[in-house]
Amino acid sequence: MKSTHSIYPNLLKVAVAVSIVTGSLASASAAGTVPDFQVAGTKQYIVETDRLIVKYKDANVGAAQARVATAMTSARQAIADRAGQQLGLRLQALRTTGTGAHVFKIDRRVSVKDADALAKEMMARDTSIEYAEPDRIMRKMATANDPMYAQQWHYTETTGGLRLPAAWDLSTGTGVKVAVIDTGIRPHADLSGQYVGGYDFISDTAIANDGGGRDADASDPGDWTAANECAAGEPSSGSSWHGTHVAGTIAAKTNNSLGVAGVAYNARVVPVRVLGKCGGYTSDIADAIIWSSGGAVTGVPANANPAKVINMSLGGGGACGTTTQNAINSARSRGTVVIVAAGNENMNASNSNPANCAGVVTVAATNRNGGRAPYSNYGTVVDVAAPGGDANGYILSTLNAGTAAPGADNYAGYQGTSMATPHVAGVAALMLARNGALTPDEIESKLKSTARAFPATCSQCGTGIVDAAAAAASATTGTPVGPTISETESNNSISTANAISTTGTTVNGTMSASTDNDYFVVQLPAGKTLSATMTPGLSTSDYDVYIYNSAGTQLALSENGAGAADTASVANTTTATAARYVRVKYYGGGTGSTNGKYTLKMTW
Repeated sequence: MKSTHSIYPNLLKVAVAVSIVTGSLASASAAGTVPDFQVAGTKQYIVETDRLIVKYKDANVGAAQARVATAMTSARQAIADRAGQQLGLRLQALRTTGTGAHVFKIDRRVSVKDADALAKEMMARDTSIEYAEPDRIMRKMATANDPMYAQQWHYTETTGGLRLPAAWDLSTGTGVKVAVIDTGIRPHADLSGQYVGGYDFISDTAIANDGGGRDADASDPGDWTAANECAAGEPSSGSSWHGTHVAGTIAAKTNNSLGVAGVAYNARVVPVRVLGKCGGYTSDIADAIIWSSGGAVTGVPANANPAKVINMSLGGGGACGTTTQNAINSARSRGTVVIVAAGNENMNASNSNPANCAGVVTVAATNRNGGRAPYSNYGTVVDVAAPGGDANGYILSTLNAGTAAPGADNYAGYQGTSMATPHVAGVAALMLARNGALTPDEIESKLKSTARAFPATCSQCGTGIVDAAAAAASATTGTPVGPTISETESNNSISTANAISTTGTTVNGTMSASTDNDYFVVQLPAGKTLSATMTPGLSTSDYDVYIYNSAGTQLALSENGAGAADTASVANTTTATAARYVRVKYYGGGTGSTNGKYTLKMTW
């Protein structure tokens, strides 16, 4: 049956539990308390948590030694105890994460400010700590909706749609696995045979709501909450079945005379459960990212179905944490592209994570007219946009009729960047089915360069609306191969930048000193996207990439760690050729003609 369905994502009033719900927050009271739910249009988050993530430096040893090297010694626990005493708190080590970090349980919920102070206190007392940060709680990004539209305009309509039917002539996603890191999934007639493998990563039994902690059953038991269950003053809410809705957009069966179609209907969904009652912890989500891409997580069986695409329609506020960024880097190192929602607070997505993490494809939401949906976040971290819906047309997909516990199969219309993101994940699957050798950076670049112009206002929504047909067609196009040249000094400013005139050019460069900056200029044609990838010569070298316009305004950046490649890209959305300046900057590691080498490849 078809139905309408409302989601009122309740914001968790938990310290580093940053919430990215579809609404926005009401103003805090004069007393400084944080409101317990979001109301459209504001950008405040619920900020409490009861956990810390602490990574010790000796966790950077080989995998075979990791369990021994990162053991929680009595000395380390004693230091943690003393740090907690400074704030009247007690800490208990719970478990290790997939990157070897420890999760500590705090004896009560505290503000983000206090959790961060505790993390800094631990680091000050223990020089063997590499980093410490609050364990944030993320939330699903769906929004409330009213009556749904019976047709999937978001696939077919010329103005605001994905232009999907023409893409199906090229690819249907066969052979590609897409991990949906979300609330888990429900069995559904329109998703029969579309799921493969999966895992439940929720470690907290209260959040899990299924009677246990981590296990191999990714089924969604429902995430309904009673009033005040997640935070004081927060209203009750029904179950969202959010992950089932997202999975349907990606891979619902098609041409089966039933229900709805999926973007990549011959792909398969790997369901990975991280969100339950009141949200989910960053530490669980990070482990899920690593495992979904084929990485090892202590205590969890190996993933027999590693995914080439990860969909994360979830998020929270604040900067991208080290735990999350390391997990994303881990997934990318195995060739998995990570696609995330920009968030639904009508604010700059630079304040929303994982939307602001490096190396992800960040997706804004458009409405039926092809303009920015009123709730969608925006900003320079956004890469592309896709249909997310609004009151003039919701995104129709698979759901469950249960208001609390599971009920019958049904379909419903939702709106949000949560709904836009699986459109893009599905298109990535179409691309990979045509060319499985595509790297995460190549997928991002092609999605951006083939996106079509916005038919309505969508400022800072990326390069355009994803065009499924154009993206699928581009998948077999190889990366341009141009000349290899050497950097010419002195090029340490915009005015002395080396000119690069041919797409596919590779520059052999050198960081001659720790103060070195190398600039290169490209005259970027209208409608083209410049992608600059810098690879350091040594695993210990850390150089970063930035892109500027002729006025010196920063347009894009990539600041990955030592030994990692950095890729930054920017589109010329004007009608004329424009100068774009690529800067390679020293951050750490080797210098000089032997140890300071790097390569920089630029394509457009």
